[in-house]
Amino acid sequence: MALYDKEPIVKIDGWRREAWAGYGPIAARLAEEAGKRNKTVIVVECYPAVRVDEIVHGLRGLNPAGVFLAEDAALDAERLQAKLERYLTDDRVFGYLAQFTIDEFYDPEQLSAMSARVREIEEGVVIVIGFGASLVAEGDVLVYADLARWEIQQRYRSKEFGNWRASNEDEDILRKYKRGFFIEWRTADQLKRSLLDRADYYLDTNRKDDPRMVTGAALFAGIRETARRPFRLVPYFDPGVWGGHWLEENIGLEPRDNPYAWGFDGVPEENSLYFQYDELRLELPSLNVVFFEPRALLGERVYARFGAEFPIRFDFLDTIGGQNLSLQVHPLTDYIKQHFGMSYTQDESYYILEAKEGGTVYLGLKEDVDPESMIADLERAQQGGFTFPAERHVNEFAARKHDHFLIPAGTVHCSCTDTMVLEISATPYIFTFKLWDWDRLGLDGKPRPVHLEHGKRNIQWDRRTEWVKSNLIDRTERVADGDGWTEERTGLHELEFIETRRHWFTGKVPHHTNGGVQMLNLVEGEEAVVESPNGAFEPFVVRYAETFVIPAAVGEYTISPTARSEGTRLATIKAYVRT
Repeated sequence: MALYDKEPIVKIDGWRREAWAGYGPIAARLAEEAGKRNKTVIVVECYPAVRVDEIVHGLRGLNPAGVFLAEDAALDAERLQAKLERYLTDDRVFGYLAQFTIDEFYDPEQLSAMSARVREIEEGVVIVIGFGASLVAEGDVLVYADLARWEIQQRYRSKEFGNWRASNEDEDILRKYKRGFFIEWRTADQLKRSLLDRADYYLDTNRKDDPRMVTGAALFAGIRETARRPFRLVPYFDPGVWGGHWLEENIGLEPRDNPYAWGFDGVPEENSLYFQYDELRLELPSLNVVFFEPRALLGERVYARFGAEFPIRFDFLDTIGGQNLSLQVHPLTDYIKQHFGMSYTQDESYYILEAKEGGTVYLGLKEDVDPESMIADLERAQQGGFTFPAERHVNEFAARKHDHFLIPAGTVHCSCTDTMVLEISATPYIFTFKLWDWDRLGLDGKPRPVHLEHGKRNIQWDRRTEWVKSNLIDRTERVADGDGWTEERTGLHELEFIETRRHWFTGKVPHHTNGGVQMLNLVEGEEAVVESPNGAFEPFVVRYAETFVIPAAVGEYTISPTARSEGTRLATIKAYVRT
Protein backbone atom coordinates (compact mmCIF):
# COMPACT_ATOMS: atom_id res chain seq x y z
CA MET A 1 0.00 0.00 0.00
CA ALA A 2 1.16 3.56 -0.78
CA LEU A 3 2.58 4.95 2.43
CA TYR A 4 1.02 7.94 4.15
CA ASP A 5 3.16 11.03 3.49
CA LYS A 6 4.27 12.49 6.82
CA GLU A 7 6.11 15.43 5.21
CA PRO A 8 3.84 16.89 2.51
CA ILE A 9 5.21 19.96 0.73
CA VAL A 10 3.84 22.85 -1.27
CA LYS A 11 6.26 23.46 -4.12
CA ILE A 12 6.93 27.16 -4.75
CA ASP A 13 8.76 27.81 -8.03
CA GLY A 14 10.80 30.82 -9.07
CA TRP A 15 11.99 32.20 -5.73
CA ARG A 16 15.16 30.28 -4.86
CA ARG A 17 17.34 33.38 -5.04
CA GLU A 18 15.21 34.90 -2.30
CA ALA A 19 15.67 32.03 0.18
CA TRP A 20 18.58 31.38 2.58
CA ALA A 21 19.44 28.63 5.08
CA GLY A 22 21.75 28.97 8.09
CA TYR A 23 22.84 32.00 10.07
CA GLY A 24 25.91 32.62 7.91
CA PRO A 25 24.02 33.21 4.64
CA ILE A 26 21.19 34.97 6.50
CA ALA A 27 23.60 37.38 8.22
CA ALA A 28 25.37 37.98 4.90
CA ARG A 29 22.08 38.91 3.28
CA LEU A 30 21.21 41.31 6.09
CA ALA A 31 24.72 42.78 5.84
CA GLU A 32 23.98 43.60 2.19
CA GLU A 33 20.88 45.45 3.35
CA ALA A 34 22.91 47.31 5.99
CA GLY A 35 25.48 48.34 3.41
CA LYS A 36 22.93 50.56 1.73
CA ARG A 37 23.00 53.17 4.51
CA ASN A 38 25.20 54.64 7.27
CA LYS A 39 22.91 53.38 10.00
CA THR A 40 20.56 50.43 9.65
CA VAL A 41 18.01 49.48 12.27
CA ILE A 42 16.99 45.83 11.87
CA VAL A 43 13.78 45.03 13.74
CA VAL A 44 13.26 41.31 14.40
CA GLU A 45 9.67 40.90 15.55
CA CYS A 46 9.25 37.50 17.22
CA TYR A 47 6.40 35.14 17.99
CA PRO A 48 6.42 34.06 21.66
CA ALA A 49 8.80 31.11 22.30
CA VAL A 50 11.20 32.05 19.48
CA ARG A 51 14.80 31.56 20.67
CA VAL A 52 15.84 35.22 20.81
CA ASP A 53 19.31 34.53 22.21
CA GLU A 54 20.04 32.10 19.37
CA ILE A 55 19.14 34.71 16.75
CA VAL A 56 21.26 37.40 18.43
CA HIS A 57 24.20 35.00 18.53
CA GLY A 58 23.59 33.91 14.94
CA LEU A 59 23.68 37.50 13.69
CA ARG A 60 26.84 38.45 15.58
CA GLY A 61 28.68 38.62 12.25
CA LEU A 62 26.85 41.88 11.58
CA ASN A 63 28.98 43.45 14.36
CA PRO A 64 26.02 45.44 15.65
CA ALA A 65 26.61 48.80 17.29
CA GLY A 66 23.73 48.00 19.59
CA VAL A 67 21.37 45.12 20.42
CA PHE A 68 18.12 45.93 22.18
CA LEU A 69 15.92 43.26 23.72
CA ALA A 70 12.44 44.70 23.41
CA GLU A 71 11.19 42.76 26.42
CA ASP A 72 13.41 44.84 28.69
CA ALA A 73 10.77 47.55 28.22
CA ALA A 74 7.83 45.24 28.94
CA LEU A 75 5.76 45.22 32.10
CA ASP A 76 7.37 43.32 34.93
CA ALA A 77 6.00 39.86 35.67
CA GLU A 78 3.87 41.04 38.59
CA ARG A 79 2.13 43.84 36.67
CA LEU A 80 1.63 41.62 33.65
CA GLN A 81 0.14 38.84 35.79
CA ALA A 82 -2.29 41.32 37.38
CA LYS A 83 -3.44 42.41 33.92
CA LEU A 84 -3.98 38.84 32.75
CA GLU A 85 -5.38 37.31 35.93
CA ARG A 86 -9.09 37.45 35.14
CA TYR A 87 -8.55 35.79 31.76
CA LEU A 88 -6.37 33.00 33.16
CA THR A 89 -8.80 31.88 35.90
CA ASP A 90 -7.92 29.26 38.52
CA ASP A 91 -8.86 26.37 36.26
CA ARG A 92 -6.04 24.09 35.09
CA VAL A 93 -7.32 23.92 31.48
CA PHE A 94 -9.79 26.70 30.70
CA GLY A 95 -9.34 30.46 30.63
CA TYR A 96 -11.29 33.22 28.93
CA LEU A 97 -10.37 34.37 25.43
CA ALA A 98 -8.55 37.71 25.67
CA GLN A 99 -8.07 40.33 22.97
CA PHE A 100 -5.05 42.27 24.18
CA THR A 101 -2.87 44.29 21.85
CA ILE A 102 0.90 44.06 22.26
CA ASP A 103 1.31 47.63 23.51
CA GLU A 104 -0.76 46.73 26.61
CA PHE A 105 2.08 44.42 27.69
CA TYR A 106 4.68 47.23 27.66
CA ASP A 107 5.61 50.10 29.96
CA PRO A 108 5.20 53.32 27.95
CA GLU A 109 8.02 55.16 29.72
CA GLN A 110 10.53 52.33 29.32
CA LEU A 111 9.47 51.86 25.71
CA SER A 112 10.04 55.56 25.02
CA ALA A 113 13.45 55.45 26.71
CA MET A 114 14.54 52.41 24.68
CA SER A 115 13.38 54.06 21.46
CA ALA A 116 15.46 57.11 22.34
CA ARG A 117 18.56 54.96 22.89
CA VAL A 118 18.07 53.36 19.48
CA ARG A 119 17.89 56.82 17.88
CA GLU A 120 21.02 57.99 19.70
CA ILE A 121 23.24 55.51 17.85
CA GLU A 122 24.44 57.37 14.78
CA GLU A 123 25.97 54.67 12.61
CA GLY A 124 26.32 50.94 12.12
CA VAL A 125 23.82 48.14 12.54
CA VAL A 126 21.30 48.27 15.37
CA ILE A 127 19.24 45.17 16.17
CA VAL A 128 15.94 45.42 18.04
CA ILE A 129 14.52 41.98 18.77
CA GLY A 130 11.73 40.23 20.66
CA PHE A 131 7.98 39.91 20.97
CA GLY A 132 7.04 43.58 20.67
CA ALA A 133 10.23 44.76 18.94
CA SER A 134 8.17 46.65 16.37
CA LEU A 135 6.94 48.92 19.19
CA VAL A 136 10.49 50.12 19.83
CA ALA A 137 11.41 51.22 16.32
CA GLU A 138 9.94 51.18 12.86
CA GLY A 139 13.32 50.14 11.52
CA ASP A 140 14.89 50.08 8.10
CA VAL A 141 14.63 46.32 7.74
CA LEU A 142 11.80 44.28 9.25
CA VAL A 143 12.32 40.55 9.88
CA TYR A 144 9.46 38.45 11.24
CA ALA A 145 10.64 35.40 13.24
CA ASP A 146 7.95 32.72 13.43
CA LEU A 147 7.35 29.13 14.51
CA ALA A 148 4.55 26.55 14.55
CA ARG A 149 2.18 25.99 17.47
CA TRP A 150 3.24 22.37 17.77
CA GLU A 151 6.88 23.41 18.14
CA ILE A 152 5.87 25.89 20.86
CA GLN A 153 4.22 23.02 22.73
CA GLN A 154 7.36 20.90 22.45
CA ARG A 155 9.35 23.76 23.99
CA TYR A 156 6.81 23.97 26.80
CA ARG A 157 7.00 20.23 27.42
CA SER A 158 10.80 20.11 27.48
CA LYS A 159 10.75 23.05 29.94
CA GLU A 160 13.03 25.02 27.65
CA PHE A 161 10.33 27.70 27.59
CA GLY A 162 7.54 28.89 29.79
CA ASN A 163 5.06 31.53 28.87
CA TRP A 164 6.19 34.98 27.84
CA ARG A 165 7.69 36.84 30.85
CA ALA A 166 6.18 34.33 33.27
CA SER A 167 9.31 32.39 34.40
CA ASN A 168 7.11 29.31 34.63
CA GLU A 169 9.18 26.75 32.73
CA ASP A 170 8.47 24.12 35.40
CA GLU A 171 4.73 24.77 35.56
CA ASP A 172 2.13 22.21 34.56
CA ILE A 173 2.04 21.92 30.74
CA LEU A 174 -1.75 22.35 30.71
CA ARG A 175 -1.47 25.72 32.44
CA LYS A 176 1.26 26.86 30.05
CA TYR A 177 -0.86 25.79 27.09
CA LYS A 178 -3.86 27.61 28.58
CA ARG A 179 -1.98 30.90 28.83
CA GLY A 180 -0.73 30.48 25.26
CA PHE A 181 -4.13 29.55 23.83
CA PHE A 182 -6.29 32.13 25.59
CA ILE A 183 -3.89 35.08 25.69
CA GLU A 184 -0.41 35.00 24.14
CA TRP A 185 -1.19 33.46 20.76
CA ARG A 186 -4.21 35.72 20.30
CA THR A 187 -2.10 38.81 20.93
CA ALA A 188 0.74 37.52 18.76
CA ASP A 189 -1.61 36.65 15.90
CA GLN A 190 -3.20 40.08 16.04
CA LEU A 191 0.26 41.65 15.82
CA LYS A 192 1.29 39.30 13.01
CA ARG A 193 -1.81 40.18 10.98
CA SER A 194 -1.00 43.87 11.27
CA LEU A 195 2.69 43.45 10.42
CA LEU A 196 3.65 40.43 8.35
CA ASP A 197 2.65 41.78 4.95
CA ARG A 198 5.11 44.66 5.54
CA ALA A 199 8.02 42.41 6.52
CA ASP A 200 11.10 42.44 4.32
CA TYR A 201 12.06 38.94 5.45
CA TYR A 202 10.40 35.95 7.08
CA LEU A 203 12.50 33.80 9.45
CA ASP A 204 11.53 30.17 10.14
CA THR A 205 12.87 29.29 13.62
CA ASN A 206 11.32 25.85 14.13
CA ARG A 207 14.64 23.94 14.33
CA LYS A 208 17.43 24.70 16.78
CA ASP A 209 20.39 26.47 15.11
CA ASP A 210 18.91 25.77 11.67
CA PRO A 211 17.03 28.88 10.53
CA ARG A 212 15.53 29.41 7.08
CA MET A 213 14.74 32.85 5.68
CA VAL A 214 12.84 34.08 2.63
CA THR A 215 11.92 37.51 1.43
CA GLY A 216 8.47 38.78 2.24
CA ALA A 217 7.68 38.63 -1.48
CA ALA A 218 8.68 34.94 -1.67
CA LEU A 219 6.61 34.13 1.41
CA PHE A 220 3.49 35.79 0.09
CA ALA A 221 3.92 34.21 -3.34
CA GLY A 222 3.73 30.87 -1.52
CA ILE A 223 0.72 31.92 0.52
CA ARG A 224 -1.13 33.09 -2.61
CA GLU A 225 -0.36 29.88 -4.49
CA THR A 226 -1.37 27.64 -1.59
CA ALA A 227 -4.77 29.33 -1.30
CA ARG A 228 -5.57 28.43 -4.90
CA ARG A 229 -4.70 24.74 -5.13
CA PRO A 230 -5.15 21.52 -3.11
CA PHE A 231 -2.71 21.09 -0.24
CA ARG A 232 -1.99 19.05 2.86
CA LEU A 233 -0.90 20.21 6.30
CA VAL A 234 2.17 18.81 8.06
CA PRO A 235 0.81 16.16 10.44
CA TYR A 236 1.92 15.45 13.98
CA PHE A 237 1.11 12.63 16.36
CA ASP A 238 0.93 12.48 20.13
CA PRO A 239 0.80 9.66 22.70
CA GLY A 240 -1.95 9.35 25.28
CA VAL A 241 -3.07 7.04 28.07
CA TRP A 242 -5.77 5.50 25.90
CA GLY A 243 -3.70 5.25 22.71
CA GLY A 244 -3.68 2.26 20.35
CA HIS A 245 -1.37 0.92 17.66
CA TRP A 246 -3.18 1.66 14.37
CA LEU A 247 -1.40 4.96 13.78
CA GLU A 248 2.01 3.46 14.44
CA GLU A 249 1.39 0.54 12.10
CA ASN A 250 -0.43 2.33 9.28
CA ILE A 251 1.20 5.76 9.23
CA GLY A 252 4.73 4.44 9.69
CA LEU A 253 5.52 6.10 13.02
CA GLU A 254 8.45 5.40 15.31
CA PRO A 255 7.42 3.14 18.22
CA ARG A 256 6.89 4.94 21.53
CA ASP A 257 6.84 3.74 25.13
CA ASN A 258 3.34 5.19 25.32
CA PRO A 259 1.24 4.48 22.22
CA TYR A 260 -0.03 7.19 19.92
CA ALA A 261 -3.54 8.38 20.74
CA TRP A 262 -3.98 11.43 18.53
CA GLY A 263 -3.05 12.30 14.97
CA PHE A 264 -3.48 15.86 13.77
CA ASP A 265 -3.35 16.41 10.02
CA GLY A 266 -6.34 18.67 9.49
CA VAL A 267 -6.19 21.35 12.21
CA PRO A 268 -4.99 24.59 10.60
CA GLU A 269 -4.84 26.38 13.94
CA GLU A 270 -2.17 23.90 15.12
CA ASN A 271 -0.60 22.32 12.02
CA SER A 272 2.11 23.84 9.86
CA LEU A 273 2.95 23.91 6.14
CA TYR A 274 6.16 23.10 4.29
CA PHE A 275 6.93 25.50 1.45
CA GLN A 276 9.60 24.05 -0.83
CA TYR A 277 11.78 26.65 -2.58
CA ASP A 278 13.95 24.35 -4.73
CA GLU A 279 16.12 22.53 -2.15
CA LEU A 280 15.19 24.87 0.74
CA ARG A 281 12.20 23.87 2.86
CA LEU A 282 10.47 26.54 4.93
CA GLU A 283 8.07 25.66 7.74
CA LEU A 284 5.33 28.11 8.67
CA PRO A 285 2.07 27.99 10.63
CA SER A 286 -0.78 27.14 8.27
CA LEU A 287 -2.71 29.94 9.98
CA ASN A 288 -0.62 32.37 7.93
CA VAL A 289 -2.57 31.32 4.83
CA VAL A 290 -5.86 31.70 6.71
CA PHE A 291 -4.89 35.19 7.90
CA PHE A 292 -3.63 36.58 4.62
CA GLU A 293 -5.70 34.80 1.95
CA PRO A 294 -9.03 34.25 3.74
CA ARG A 295 -11.28 34.96 0.77
CA ALA A 296 -9.43 32.69 -1.65
CA LEU A 297 -9.04 29.94 0.96
CA LEU A 298 -12.35 30.06 2.83
CA GLY A 299 -14.64 31.70 0.29
CA GLU A 300 -16.67 34.86 0.75
CA ARG A 301 -19.58 33.28 2.63
CA VAL A 302 -17.44 31.33 5.08
CA TYR A 303 -15.21 34.36 5.65
CA ALA A 304 -18.26 36.55 6.26
CA ARG A 305 -19.50 34.11 8.88
CA PHE A 306 -16.30 33.15 10.70
CA GLY A 307 -13.77 35.84 9.80
CA ALA A 308 -10.19 34.74 9.16
CA GLU A 309 -10.64 31.44 10.98
CA PHE A 310 -10.68 27.95 9.49
CA PRO A 311 -13.90 26.45 10.92
CA ILE A 312 -13.40 22.71 10.20
CA ARG A 313 -10.91 20.24 11.65
CA PHE A 314 -10.05 16.59 10.94
CA ASP A 315 -8.03 14.52 13.39
CA PHE A 316 -7.45 10.89 14.37
CA LEU A 317 -8.33 9.11 17.64
CA ASP A 318 -6.67 5.69 17.89
CA THR A 319 -7.91 3.13 20.42
CA ILE A 320 -7.13 -0.01 18.37
CA GLY A 321 -5.66 -2.19 21.10
CA GLY A 322 -5.95 0.78 23.47
CA GLN A 323 -8.50 2.06 25.95
CA ASN A 324 -11.68 4.12 26.03
CA LEU A 325 -11.51 7.88 25.70
CA SER A 326 -12.90 9.78 28.67
CA LEU A 327 -16.68 9.93 28.90
CA GLN A 328 -17.31 13.53 27.90
CA VAL A 329 -19.56 16.30 26.67
CA HIS A 330 -18.90 19.56 24.82
CA PRO A 331 -20.37 22.97 25.70
CA LEU A 332 -23.43 24.46 24.08
CA THR A 333 -22.85 27.59 22.01
CA ASP A 334 -24.27 29.99 24.57
CA TYR A 335 -22.20 28.38 27.34
CA ILE A 336 -18.88 28.47 25.49
CA LYS A 337 -19.51 32.10 24.59
CA GLN A 338 -20.45 33.17 28.13
CA HIS A 339 -17.78 31.23 30.00
CA PHE A 340 -14.81 31.15 27.60
CA GLY A 341 -15.36 33.94 25.08
CA MET A 342 -15.55 31.64 22.03
CA SER A 343 -17.93 32.55 19.22
CA TYR A 344 -18.96 28.98 18.29
CA THR A 345 -18.67 25.57 19.87
CA GLN A 346 -17.11 22.15 19.54
CA ASP A 347 -19.73 20.25 17.54
CA GLU A 348 -18.21 17.06 16.19
CA SER A 349 -18.64 13.58 14.76
CA TYR A 350 -16.86 10.22 14.69
CA TYR A 351 -16.22 8.69 11.29
CA ILE A 352 -15.03 5.12 11.83
CA LEU A 353 -11.96 4.64 9.69
CA GLU A 354 -11.31 1.14 11.06
CA ALA A 355 -12.80 -1.00 13.83
CA LYS A 356 -12.05 -4.39 15.30
CA GLU A 357 -14.73 -6.85 16.27
CA GLY A 358 -16.27 -5.58 19.49
CA GLY A 359 -15.38 -1.93 18.91
CA THR A 360 -18.04 0.43 20.27
CA VAL A 361 -18.99 4.05 20.83
CA TYR A 362 -20.83 5.51 23.82
CA LEU A 363 -23.41 8.02 22.55
CA GLY A 364 -26.37 9.64 24.28
CA LEU A 365 -28.27 8.53 27.37
CA LYS A 366 -30.36 5.49 28.18
CA GLU A 367 -34.09 5.88 27.66
CA ASP A 368 -34.74 5.49 31.41
CA VAL A 369 -31.82 7.60 32.62
CA ASP A 370 -32.43 9.52 35.81
CA PRO A 371 -30.42 12.78 35.77
CA GLU A 372 -30.09 13.02 39.54
CA SER A 373 -28.93 9.42 39.84
CA MET A 374 -26.39 9.78 37.01
CA ILE A 375 -24.91 12.98 38.44
CA ALA A 376 -24.78 11.40 41.90
CA ASP A 377 -22.86 8.43 40.47
CA LEU A 378 -20.44 10.75 38.65
CA GLU A 379 -19.83 12.78 41.80
CA ARG A 380 -19.31 9.66 43.88
CA ALA A 381 -16.86 8.30 41.30
CA GLN A 382 -14.86 11.53 41.47
CA GLN A 383 -14.38 11.08 45.19
CA GLY A 384 -12.68 7.71 44.59
CA GLY A 385 -13.43 4.16 45.62
CA PHE A 386 -16.36 3.85 43.21
CA THR A 387 -16.42 3.09 39.49
CA PHE A 388 -18.99 4.99 37.46
CA PRO A 389 -21.43 2.48 35.91
CA ALA A 390 -21.45 3.95 32.39
CA GLU A 391 -23.44 1.03 31.00
CA ARG A 392 -26.31 1.90 33.37
CA HIS A 393 -26.69 5.48 32.12
CA VAL A 394 -25.16 5.77 28.64
CA ASN A 395 -25.93 4.00 25.34
CA GLU A 396 -23.22 1.82 23.82
CA PHE A 397 -23.41 1.09 20.09
CA ALA A 398 -21.37 -1.25 17.92
CA ALA A 399 -18.91 0.62 15.67
CA ARG A 400 -18.08 -0.69 12.19
CA LYS A 401 -15.81 0.58 9.44
CA HIS A 402 -17.40 3.59 7.65
CA ASP A 403 -20.06 4.20 10.32
CA HIS A 404 -20.57 7.89 11.04
CA PHE A 405 -21.72 8.95 14.52
CA LEU A 406 -22.95 12.54 14.83
CA ILE A 407 -22.21 14.39 18.08
CA PRO A 408 -23.82 17.83 18.45
CA ALA A 409 -22.67 19.76 21.51
CA GLY A 410 -24.37 18.65 24.70
CA THR A 411 -24.38 14.95 23.75
CA VAL A 412 -22.61 12.59 26.16
CA HIS A 413 -20.17 10.41 24.23
CA CYS A 414 -16.82 8.67 23.90
CA SER A 415 -15.03 6.35 21.53
CA CYS A 416 -14.23 2.99 23.12
CA THR A 417 -11.41 0.53 22.66
CA ASP A 418 -10.70 -0.98 19.23
CA THR A 419 -11.95 1.89 17.08
CA MET A 420 -9.96 4.14 14.77
CA VAL A 421 -11.83 7.43 14.52
CA LEU A 422 -11.51 10.20 11.97
CA GLU A 423 -12.97 13.06 13.96
CA ILE A 424 -14.76 15.59 11.74
CA SER A 425 -15.59 18.62 13.78
CA ALA A 426 -15.84 22.35 14.25
CA THR A 427 -12.47 23.96 14.97
CA PRO A 428 -12.70 24.65 18.76
CA TYR A 429 -10.84 21.64 20.10
CA ILE A 430 -9.87 21.97 23.76
CA PHE A 431 -13.35 22.35 25.20
CA THR A 432 -13.90 18.79 26.35
CA PHE A 433 -15.68 18.44 29.67
CA LYS A 434 -14.56 15.06 30.98
CA LEU A 435 -17.28 13.46 33.10
CA TRP A 436 -15.47 10.24 33.92
CA ASP A 437 -11.98 8.95 33.06
CA TRP A 438 -12.13 5.28 33.98
CA ASP A 439 -10.06 5.46 37.21
CA ARG A 440 -6.77 6.30 35.47
CA LEU A 441 -3.94 8.82 35.56
CA GLY A 442 -2.45 10.84 32.70
CA LEU A 443 1.00 10.16 31.27
CA ASP A 444 2.34 12.74 33.73
CA GLY A 445 1.17 10.60 36.65
CA LYS A 446 -1.50 13.13 37.62
CA PRO A 447 -5.27 12.66 37.43
CA ARG A 448 -6.51 14.05 34.13
CA PRO A 449 -8.74 17.11 34.66
CA VAL A 450 -12.43 16.28 35.03
CA HIS A 451 -14.90 19.13 34.63
CA LEU A 452 -18.08 17.72 36.08
CA GLU A 453 -19.53 21.10 37.09
CA HIS A 454 -19.19 22.41 33.53
CA GLY A 455 -20.33 19.09 32.13
CA LYS A 456 -23.56 18.74 34.03
CA ARG A 457 -24.63 22.24 32.93
CA ASN A 458 -24.35 21.17 29.31
CA ILE A 459 -25.67 17.61 29.20
CA GLN A 460 -28.82 17.50 27.07
CA TRP A 461 -30.96 15.04 28.96
CA ASP A 462 -33.46 14.55 26.15
CA ARG A 463 -30.85 12.92 23.90
CA ARG A 464 -31.85 9.41 24.82
CA THR A 465 -31.75 6.06 23.05
CA GLU A 466 -34.54 6.45 20.50
CA TRP A 467 -33.66 10.08 19.69
CA VAL A 468 -30.02 9.12 19.24
CA LYS A 469 -30.90 6.23 16.92
CA SER A 470 -33.16 8.47 14.85
CA ASN A 471 -30.88 11.50 14.67
CA LEU A 472 -27.24 10.59 15.24
CA ILE A 473 -26.62 7.09 13.87
CA ASP A 474 -26.75 5.75 10.31
CA ARG A 475 -28.07 8.95 8.76
CA THR A 476 -26.63 8.05 5.36
CA GLU A 477 -28.71 8.89 2.30
CA ARG A 478 -27.86 8.58 -1.37
CA VAL A 479 -28.02 11.96 -3.10
CA ALA A 480 -26.41 11.54 -6.54
CA ASP A 481 -24.93 9.02 -8.98
CA GLY A 482 -22.70 9.19 -12.02
CA ASP A 483 -20.51 7.07 -14.22
CA GLY A 484 -18.44 5.07 -11.73
CA TRP A 485 -19.42 7.01 -8.61
CA THR A 486 -22.09 7.46 -5.94
CA GLU A 487 -22.51 10.39 -3.56
CA GLU A 488 -23.99 9.99 -0.07
CA ARG A 489 -24.86 12.48 2.61
CA THR A 490 -23.66 11.18 5.99
CA GLY A 491 -24.24 14.20 8.27
CA LEU A 492 -23.80 16.20 10.26
CA HIS A 493 -26.86 16.78 12.45
CA GLU A 494 -29.03 19.81 11.69
CA LEU A 495 -27.75 21.50 14.88
CA GLU A 496 -24.21 21.44 13.42
CA PHE A 497 -23.00 23.75 10.64
CA ILE A 498 -20.86 21.17 8.82
CA GLU A 499 -22.17 19.11 5.91
CA THR A 500 -20.45 15.81 5.09
CA ARG A 501 -20.60 13.92 1.79
CA ARG A 502 -19.08 10.55 1.02
CA HIS A 503 -18.20 9.56 -2.54
CA TRP A 504 -17.69 5.92 -3.49
CA PHE A 505 -15.93 5.66 -6.84
CA THR A 506 -14.12 3.52 -9.35
CA GLY A 507 -13.81 6.29 -11.93
CA LYS A 508 -13.51 10.06 -12.14
CA VAL A 509 -15.76 12.04 -9.77
CA PRO A 510 -16.67 15.68 -10.52
CA HIS A 511 -16.55 18.06 -7.54
CA HIS A 512 -17.01 21.81 -7.09
CA THR A 513 -16.24 24.00 -4.10
CA ASN A 514 -19.32 26.16 -4.76
CA GLY A 515 -17.48 29.10 -3.27
CA GLY A 516 -16.54 27.47 0.05
CA VAL A 517 -13.49 25.68 1.45
CA GLN A 518 -13.64 21.88 1.64
CA MET A 519 -11.67 19.39 3.72
CA LEU A 520 -11.46 15.74 2.62
CA ASN A 521 -9.90 12.42 3.58
CA LEU A 522 -9.33 9.30 1.46
CA VAL A 523 -11.12 6.82 3.73
CA GLU A 524 -11.02 3.83 1.38
CA GLY A 525 -8.52 2.81 -1.27
CA GLU A 526 -4.81 3.09 -1.75
CA GLU A 527 -4.34 6.26 -3.77
CA ALA A 528 -6.29 8.89 -5.71
CA VAL A 529 -5.48 11.98 -7.73
CA VAL A 530 -7.10 15.42 -7.55
CA GLU A 531 -7.07 17.26 -10.87
CA SER A 532 -8.21 20.54 -12.40
CA PRO A 533 -10.30 20.15 -15.58
CA ASN A 534 -8.71 23.33 -16.94
CA GLY A 535 -5.16 22.71 -15.70
CA ALA A 536 -5.31 25.40 -12.99
CA PHE A 537 -3.07 23.30 -10.71
CA GLU A 538 -0.81 20.27 -11.10
CA PRO A 539 -2.30 16.81 -10.39
CA PHE A 540 -2.32 16.29 -6.62
CA VAL A 541 -1.93 12.74 -5.31
CA VAL A 542 -3.47 11.63 -2.00
CA ARG A 543 -3.07 8.32 -0.18
CA TYR A 544 -5.17 6.33 2.22
CA ALA A 545 -6.08 8.24 5.41
CA GLU A 546 -4.53 11.52 4.23
CA THR A 547 -6.50 14.68 4.91
CA PHE A 548 -6.35 17.43 2.31
CA VAL A 549 -7.78 20.91 1.78
CA ILE A 550 -9.47 22.25 -1.34
CA PRO A 551 -9.55 26.07 -1.17
CA ALA A 552 -12.73 27.84 -2.24
CA ALA A 553 -10.86 29.49 -5.13
CA VAL A 554 -10.23 26.10 -6.78
CA GLY A 555 -13.83 25.84 -7.96
CA GLU A 556 -14.20 22.80 -10.21
CA TYR A 557 -12.02 19.72 -9.62
CA THR A 558 -12.10 15.94 -10.04
CA ILE A 559 -10.94 12.97 -7.96
CA SER A 560 -10.15 9.62 -9.55
CA PRO A 561 -8.16 6.45 -8.79
CA THR A 562 -4.50 6.44 -9.78
CA ALA A 563 -2.97 3.50 -11.63
CA ARG A 564 -2.15 1.96 -8.22
CA SER A 565 -5.85 1.82 -7.39
CA GLU A 566 -7.36 0.81 -10.73
CA GLY A 567 -9.99 -1.89 -10.39
CA THR A 568 -10.72 -1.11 -6.74
CA ARG A 569 -13.45 0.88 -5.06
CA LEU A 570 -12.32 4.06 -3.29
CA ALA A 571 -14.07 6.54 -1.02
CA THR A 572 -13.57 10.09 0.18
CA ILE A 573 -15.37 11.90 2.96
CA LYS A 574 -15.80 15.62 2.35
CA ALA A 575 -16.74 18.33 4.86
CA TYR A 576 -17.80 21.90 4.20
CA VAL A 577 -19.80 24.69 5.81
CA ARG A 578 -23.50 24.57 5.03
CA THR A 579 -24.90 27.69 3.36
